[in-house]
Amino acid sequence: MVDRIPRYNGSPNQVYPIIIQEAARGSGIIAPVFAIAKWGLVSASRTPSDRRLPLVHVRCEKIASHKLAGPVYRSRRCLIPVSGFFGWKSFTHSRQKQPYAIAMRTDVLFALAGIWEAWRHPVGIDIRTFAVITCAPNEMMKTLGERMPVILRRNDYERWLSPDPNPSDLMKPYEAELMTMWPIGVGNDNLKNTGPEIISPVNFGEQRHVTRQLR
Repeated sequence: MVDRIPRYNGSPNQVYPIIIQEAARGSGIIAPVFAIAKWGLVSASRTPSDRRLPLVHVRCEKIASHKLAGPVYRSRRCLIPVSGFFGWKSFTHSRQKQPYAIAMRTDVLFALAGIWEAWRHPVGIDIRTFAVITCAPNEMMKTLGERMPVILRRNDYERWLSPDPNPSDLMKPYEAELMTMWPIGVGNDNLKNTGPEIISPVNFGEQRHVTRQLR
């Protein structure tokens, strides 16, 4: 895939493995396959002069009517496999934030809900791009902010990738009791730091500065 070394840090504009529905070469059988995509959705009709920023996140409440994301949502949804992601807690009267690592209590891989698009680069290369779908937070995530990524249940993976044009009922907060989070240091504000040490627990409030990233 992208590389064979686990990556614990990342950000928009980097490439990640995603899972999409695609017809197999030769047989034509449609099945889930891994694909490489860049985080930040752009239109298939994007031109070199287009200065609009890529769509990194899209709200589930507005996705169906979104000018860019709507048509993509109805036909090109994807799974984004991760072992965790980052969140930040704000503090009253302070501009600094405390970063947190968020994962499943069972420490297993899970999938975020996403949408993807293929864009033809001017040099003739097809580039897949994707955006992460967000929803209202569960009880645990409310302590960090007003949104969380949509986490899909395993038995919903097939339907999410299916031709169903609007599986809106799948876009809901994941069960808080199945998740866990812990405060971490500031290492993930530097994309050169990709090792497991960046998700090591620290004493609460020990360090409070981070930039927006996903692992």
